[in-house]
Amino acid sequence: MNDNSLQRSQRHQDIVKSNSQQVNVQIAQEKLYSFLVKIVKSWEPEEVLQEFKRLFIDCLNSNKLDCVPGIYAIFFEDKEQEFHNTIKRCCYILINNWETRRKNKYIQELVDLFTTYQLTKRASKYPKLNICQTWLENFINSRDYEELKIFASRHEEQVKGNWTRRYSSFLLLTQSLNKNNPKEQQEAAIKLSKQMKDKFKFDLAMYIARSQSASASVKNYKNPSILGDNVLRLIKTIIAKKGVYSYENIARIFLTQTQNQTLQEFKESILKYLFFSVESPASVGVLRQQLAEKLSSWKAESNEETITKDFLLRICNRVIDCLTTENVKQPASLFILLLSQGHSITLVILLLKTILISKNSRTHLEIRIAYLISYYEKYPAEECMWLIHFMEIFNIAFAIYAENVEYSLLKMKKDEEINHTESSLDAYRVFSQLKASTQE
Repeated sequence: MNDNSLQRSQRHQDIVKSNSQQVNVQIAQEKLYSFLVKIVKSWEPEEVLQEFKRLFIDCLNSNKLDCVPGIYAIFFEDKEQEFHNTIKRCCYILINNWETRRKNKYIQELVDLFTTYQLTKRASKYPKLNICQTWLENFINSRDYEELKIFASRHEEQVKGNWTRRYSSFLLLTQSLNKNNPKEQQEAAIKLSKQMKDKFKFDLAMYIARSQSASASVKNYKNPSILGDNVLRLIKTIIAKKGVYSYENIARIFLTQTQNQTLQEFKESILKYLFFSVESPASVGVLRQQLAEKLSSWKAESNEETITKDFLLRICNRVIDCLTTENVKQPASLFILLLSQGHSITLVILLLKTILISKNSRTHLEIRIAYLISYYEKYPAEECMWLIHFMEIFNIAFAIYAENVEYSLLKMKKDEEINHTESSLDAYRVFSQLKASTQE
């Protein structure tokens, strides 16, 4: 450890050495990043955390005269945003490496460093030191820091904060696609988002298998949703349409039949497709009419052109916008119309059918879902139960239909007529298996 201390001191001198009127911030940043990449791969995580703390936190407790402490000297000439970006990227250099090596507990300890600082900080009598403390405070109170905390609360049992953490896989996707984020954050975000989705799929499959076994103890499986014991019946209802009338088969038929249509004809066809076999309460009738009006005015100048893959993608993205959020700031009126009247399943099925004819729209949909989560995150869970209910059904439906696991119903009581009414679903069991790989 003595050698490491000497190494640290030398490194600190190298990093801050160029601090002058003409400091090259970019060079100093690259030195810092390279240093952290090196030590996170060769030092013990505890030592790396101590080093990070020395660089960004301990130096703010300096008792020296009014001077700019340590690493902050690089950015002091009105470069708070550069400091913000730098500490953010430094965090993700550590997070990305620890995620890869499954050292997840140290990500929580990294977040704890900032929490501890907030609890123990004391205002300095020196103006320059106060400015640096304010910079760190501003980072801790930023959206970037909230995004960072998602990585620390990756396991559901650890999440005791905002209800939106349960749906972090969507928020992580937006992080991974934001080109303004450092590459380390993008890589870590897409990796964790996939892990969370895979865990939900696995837990759902295990829950289904074990909950239907007479020999399985209740303690042996855990429902990955928060819908309670009714989730199994919901799953059966969602997958009851099989064979000729399965959602996948209808999607394939639709794509075949609309290949050479004009855009105008396709707009009419997609409405028939989306609402085929959908229950028709008054609100759904209003929904269809309003969606028809929105699609009718979309790209009207191209109505006589033949539909192409590009048009298919764009019109499906437009449908998704109409059903979720049209301006990425507020929920769409149709989204509120359906969920406020308790039609969560209807909305989920419409979105699912859209993705089944345009799989490349999946990312677009999940980004829109992330915007909705961000919009409602300021409200307590008890005021958002209608949205949470929708999210739970959405996750289950897309795990069943849009992933690499195939679910099916098998009739166990052969003496009953084959039907999938709610009263007969108890006669069936749900089975899951990996889908055979197919050419897209």
